[in-house]
Amino acid sequence: MIRLIKRYGSRKLYDTEESRYVSLEEIGDWVRGGQHVQVLDNQTGEDVTANTLTQVMLDEGKRGSSAISSDFLHDLIRRGEHVVSSGVQSLQQGMDMLLQAGVDRVPPLRQLRDETEDLRKRLETLEAMIEDLEGREAGEASRFSPDGKSEHAAKVTARESAKSAAARAASRKRKGV
Repeated sequence: MIRLIKRYGSRKLYDTEESRYVSLEEIGDWVRGGQHVQVLDNQTGEDVTANTLTQVMLDEGKRGSSAISSDFLHDLIRRGEHVVSSGVQSLQQGMDMLLQAGVDRVPPLRQLRDETEDLRKRLETLEAMIEDLEGREAGEASRFSPDGKSEHAAKVTARESAKSAAARAASRKRKGV
C-alpha cells in the first residue's frame, strides 16, 4: 500500500494516513522499512516524490548518516537511471550464481525426485490391487478363513499392513536410511 504524503507550500509534509505533519527523517525511516510513499504537491497535485526522496538523502548526508558513497552519487549524476538499473542487474546475476552454486552442493535432487515418483507409482499399483481384491470380495459370500476371521477382515488387515509398510519405506527414503 502506498502511503500518501501531501507537501504544502511551506514545505511541510502532511501524512494523510496518520493525519499529522512528518519530517524527512520519518519518511526515510518508512522507506527503509519497506513502505512506499507518494508525495503530492497539495496546491498543484504534481507528484514530487522523487524530489522529496532526494531531499531525504540530502538531509541524511548532512547528518552524516547516509549510506551512499560520493562515487555512487557522481555516477548517478553522470549516467542517471542506468547506474541503478545496471546495479540491480548485477545484483540479480550474483544472486543467480549463488543460488546455482547452492543447488550444486545439494545431494542429487533428481535421484530423490525419481525415487519419490517410483514410490508413488508403487502405491498406486498397490491401491489398484486392493480395490480389485475388494471388488472380488463383494461378489463372494462372506466365507471364513481357517483362523475364524472373515475374508473381508483379513483383506482389510492386509491392506492396512501394506499401507503402513509403504509409509515406513517412504519415511526411510526421506531420512536417507
